Amino acid sequence: MEKKEALPSVGFARLPQIIGDLDAKPPIPPIIPVKKSCWWEGVRAGRFPQPVKLGPRATGWRWSDIRALIEKLEAR
Repeated sequence: MEKKEALPSVGFARLPQIIGDLDAKPPIPPIIPVKKSCWWEGVRAGRFPQPVKLGPRATGWRWSDIRALIEKLEAR
C-alpha cells in the first residue's frame, strides 16, 4: 500500500486511483490492491467505505475515508 502521508487529505478519489489501473498511460499504481469486483463486494458488505455520487455517471470516495481504511487495514 502507498504511504498514506502521500495521499491528499481532502477531495475525492475515483476507483482507478484506489485499486490502480496498470493499463492507463502512465500506469496508476494501486493504493488498495484488489480487483474491481472485490472492491464493490467490500462496499456492499461494509468492509470498504461507501461511495459518493459526484454526477450522473461519476462515483468517488472521500480521501479521508480511504485514509481511515488504510489505518484500519494496517492495524490488523
